[in-house]
Amino acid sequence: MCVVCFCPVDPCLLVPRSGAGMRSSKAPMLDVSAYLKRVGYTGPREPSSQMLIALHRAHMLAVPFENLDIHIRRPIVCDLSCFLHKIITEHRGGFCYELNGAFAALLRALGFEVTLLSARVARADGTEAPEFDHLTLRVEIPGRQEDGLWLADVGFGDSFLEPLRLKPELEQPQIGRVYRLSETAGRFAMEVLLPDPSAEWKRQYSFSLGPRRLEEFAAMCAYQQTSPESHFTRQRICSRATERGRVTLSDFRLIVTSNGQRVERMLASEAEWRSTLKNMFEIELPA
Repeated sequence: MCVVCFCPVDPCLLVPRSGAGMRSSKAPMLDVSAYLKRVGYTGPREPSSQMLIALHRAHMLAVPFENLDIHIRRPIVCDLSCFLHKIITEHRGGFCYELNGAFAALLRALGFEVTLLSARVARADGTEAPEFDHLTLRVEIPGRQEDGLWLADVGFGDSFLEPLRLKPELEQPQIGRVYRLSETAGRFAMEVLLPDPSAEWKRQYSFSLGPRRLEEFAAMCAYQQTSPESHFTRQRICSRATERGRVTLSDFRLIVTSNGQRVERMLASEAEWRSTLKNMFEIELPA
C-alpha cells in the first residue's frame, strides 16, 4: 500500500477532474504547460514520434536522476501528486518511480497511450533483481502502425537519451552507444553495446509487457530507500545528461563525461558538494 503523501502540493498544479468534489492524489490532473516549461520543451503538442523523441530528450537533459531525499531522511512516497510537485514545483529530480511515473502522466495528458511496466535490473553476477525493481514505460502513438510502439525511460540514469523503438533486434545507435531489445518467450531485454572493440552486448534490464499500476511499485520503492542492501542507501547520487555526455555527483566525486572523455575530481568538503549541486543541478537542499 502507498503511504499517505505529506508533500505540500501546489494547488496551481493539480486541478480536480470534472465532477469531482476534491483532488485525488492517485489521479491528479497536471498543468501541462508548467511541466513542459520545467523541461524546456517548446515544440508541437500533437502526439507523434518526433514529439516523443524531443520530449524524452528534453526531460533527460533537464531533470536529474537523484536519490538525495533518502539521505536527508525525507520519505519518497509512491504517489503521483508528490512526484509532480517535486519535479515541477521544487525543481528536483528523482529515481525511476518518480521520474517515469511523472513522465507517464505528462505523456498521457498530451495524448499518448502509456503503460507502466515492471523491469528487473541485471546484476553483475548475471542474475536479476526482483520484479518492480525498476519502472519503465511502453508508449503507443495513436494512429501509427510502423513506428507506433516505443520504450521510454527517463529514470534509469546513464542510459538512452531518446526513446527506443519497441522492435526486437533493431540496433539503435545513440551518441557512441548502440541499444537493442531482444525478446525470448515474451520477455524483452534492453541491451547496450559500448564503444569498445572488445565489448559485448550487456543486458541492462528485462521486462514483460504486462500492464502495472503505480501502487504495485510501492513495496520496492520503500525497499530501495530503506534497505542497507539497496545501492540507493549507500551513496548520494545526482546525475543529468548533457548534449555531449553526462555530469554526475557520486558522493564527493564529480564526474564529467563529454564526447567520450571522462574527467573526475574529488570535492574537498560538504560545502563544495552543496555548491556544486546548486551550480550544476540547480538543487538546494535544506541544511
